[in-house]
Amino acid sequence: MVEPPAEPATRPNRTLIVILSVIGVLVVVALVVVFTRGTPQLLDESTPEGVVQRYSAAVIDGDEAAAIEYLVPELGDPCREFDGGYSQDLRVTHVSTTQRDDTAEVQVLITTTYDAGPFDSSSYEEKAEFDLVRSGDGWLIESTPWPLTICEPGVVE
Repeated sequence: MVEPPAEPATRPNRTLIVILSVIGVLVVVALVVVFTRGTPQLLDESTPEGVVQRYSAAVIDGDEAAAIEYLVPELGDPCREFDGGYSQDLRVTHVSTTQRDDTAEVQVLITTTYDAGPFDSSSYEEKAEFDLVRSGDGWLIESTPWPLTICEPGVVE
C-alpha cells in the first residue's frame, strides 16, 4: 500500500517568526534612539559655559539678536555686522573653563564640516577661546572665536 504524500505544513516556522520579531524590535529601538537624542542639555546661564553655549547656539541658528544679548555693550551695541565664517555646519564642544573673580576663559573645540561631494565630506577642527567678564550676577562675552563672530571687533558706530 502506498501512502499519500504528506500535506505541506500550514503553520509558519516558529524560528522565522522569532527572527523577524527580533529584527522588528531592533529597528524600533534604533529609531527611538535616533529621534530622541535631541539637543544637548542646557548649562546654567549664570556660568561662563552656559553663556558660551547659548551664544554659540544663537549664532549657529542665525538668531543674531539673541546672540548680541550675550556680548559686552562695546561689541553689541550697536553691532556692525561682521561677514564672518560661521555657517550651519558648525559644532561647538566645551573643552575647559578657567574662571577668576571677574574674568573667565572658555576653551571650545569648533568643528566645521564641509560638503566635498556626494560620497565624501570633510571637516576641520580648531581649538578656540571665548573671553568673558563678570556683569552683575552673570557673564558677558568680551571676545569670540572668528567662526562665531557676528559683530566686527572694535567697531562701534
